[in-house]
Amino acid sequence: MKKVSRKVGKYEVGQTIGKGTFAKVKFARNTETRDSVAMKVLARTTILKHKMVDQIKREISIMKIVQHPYIVRLHEVLASRTKIYIILEFVTGGQLLDKIVHQGKLPENECRRYFQQLIDAVAHCHNKGVYHRDLKPENLLLDACGNIKVSDFGLSALPQQGVGLLHTTCGTPNYVAPEVLRSRGYDGAASDVWSCGVILYVLLTGYLPFDETNLPTLYEKINAAEFSCPSWFCFGVKSLIHKILDPNPKTRIQIEGIRKDPWFRKNYVPVKYREDKEVNLDGVCAVFDDIQDNYVAEKLENHEAGPLMMNAFEMITLSQGLNLSALFDRGQDYVKRQTRFVSRKPAKFITSTIEAVAESMNLKVHTHNFKIRLEGISANKAGQFAVVLDVFEVAPSIFMVDVRKAAGDTLEYHKFYKDLCAKLDNIIWKPTDGVASQSLY
Repeated sequence: MKKVSRKVGKYEVGQTIGKGTFAKVKFARNTETRDSVAMKVLARTTILKHKMVDQIKREISIMKIVQHPYIVRLHEVLASRTKIYIILEFVTGGQLLDKIVHQGKLPENECRRYFQQLIDAVAHCHNKGVYHRDLKPENLLLDACGNIKVSDFGLSALPQQGVGLLHTTCGTPNYVAPEVLRSRGYDGAASDVWSCGVILYVLLTGYLPFDETNLPTLYEKINAAEFSCPSWFCFGVKSLIHKILDPNPKTRIQIEGIRKDPWFRKNYVPVKYREDKEVNLDGVCAVFDDIQDNYVAEKLENHEAGPLMMNAFEMITLSQGLNLSALFDRGQDYVKRQTRFVSRKPAKFITSTIEAVAESMNLKVHTHNFKIRLEGISANKAGQFAVVLDVFEVAPSIFMVDVRKAAGDTLEYHKFYKDLCAKLDNIIWKPTDGVASQSLY
């Protein structure tokens, strides 16, 4: 059984590693340099149908402007007749939220280091006149060295839009500043600072300062800044959080004040980097123009029916270096936003079992070519909850089922994944022959 080989220009495209409402993110490899990249794929028809041209141009422009060691880097943008490809830095450490779910509250010194890096990245954005407007642990990735990488600038405001007050209500409710909810205009810098304060609280405690399933009640608590600090908070961090989570944006501490705060300054070493002096945005418009000479070639080879064959390179890269234990150890509590398990049952039996279990959980099931999409309503009934499962053959008669969240809350997804695995216990392979998972490669 052959693996589908797909190329876009000089990039060899692998499996989907993330999916949003309007875009997919695929793992890819530069065939010239052999470097791994993340390829964000958007269909031109979708962009036009939903009138997203200006938004996509804005996101690309912002990522070109805000080049910083603690921000995901944009390598280039490509276009074909049907799609737009945004080539991004491939960040291997997962989301910061994954670590919080795994460990709960993090040690104070570790929280401080993440927070220092976050503030450095946000300060850089603000210096460029860019406001993120959707800062949360899900949009903070970790690189191989454990450093923060801010991602997802899809809701950000550009410099020319940041003059005066912003008026678009956007972001994730639990992390949104009170003034954003009031719809009277707000300062993008102050609202980003509020979100950073919520993130710091979550890092230190493992839970949200404002968390209600009922949205009106949640908004009331955010507007009143109704939260409490646990007894283990030291005076310094408690003081800083109260200065940040000030419901009045005019008296709320600013970035400069945070950087002068004694708790923040402990072991603080500002990052050193050399920024590109000139950023050319001319190419941003070009990718949307119908200029045939600029189209990138798309190739699809060796397509055959059955699950795709995943090669060792993809498995190793997508499994946190050489540590493949997460593929086999279902006893651990740690599950990531993208999760996977292994089965030795036939591929068709795997899909039919997943379909049956999903239907028993009152989920809608859509299956096509060993890809399964499960849909339902989120626990707080505030929106859709969706999960996508892909079946891959990783060795003869050994299949890996890759599971990822497509829509809904990430914490809800973690609970769903554990429940799903419990119900699929009869197809999940648990090696008992003494062969260590690391010996596969």
